[in-house]
Amino acid sequence: MEYLIRHYGLEQGALEIEYIEEFFGEFARRKTSAEITARLADREHLIVMAVAALPDDPGSLVPVAYKVCHELFANESDPRLADLAAQLEDVVQFDGRRVLYSWIGGTRIDWRGQGQFRALTEEQEAWAVSAGFDEVVVKTKNRHYEMRGTLANLHFNVIKYAPNPIENLESKVFLSKQLGPHVLDLHRSARTRLEDGRR
Repeated sequence: MEYLIRHYGLEQGALEIEYIEEFFGEFARRKTSAEITARLADREHLIVMAVAALPDDPGSLVPVAYKVCHELFANESDPRLADLAAQLEDVVQFDGRRVLYSWIGGTRIDWRGQGQFRALTEEQEAWAVSAGFDEVVVKTKNRHYEMRGTLANLHFNVIKYAPNPIENLESKVFLSKQLGPHVLDLHRSARTRLEDGRR
């Protein structure tokens, strides 16, 4: 299967994400375009979406999955990112290395199990390697079994488990993958990059 991938600039990408998250019932709180723009505005980032033809209208391409990643620094000024960096300081080497944080993403329920998320992850990794990143980290919750399984299949390693004292399902799981040309050799998806979304 060939996957169609589109890269987006910040403003258009933020609007597209706000739209596509309407299809994700499991998100308790959806990201707004303003929130996405504020988070990504002053740092290197990537917004990618997989698009596919509708079964009943093959001429119409619609977004079916997305991923957003951004650079993460040891010394962050945003309180949420500073907290994240502090939680990772004992398991991620920031000094002299570029660390990428895979922030948000997902696949629409009716398109899951078709490899869309793998294709986006591989696209993200190819971009990250070419941009000089050394490692990509991701955070999920213990209750997201499918996501944890997907990340394991993509060769992400658990680097930290932060237990929630009240509800274990809410415990945080941090995963990481070292980047380099060797990662690209493992890619399996056939991807075509479409003309970029508006910048």
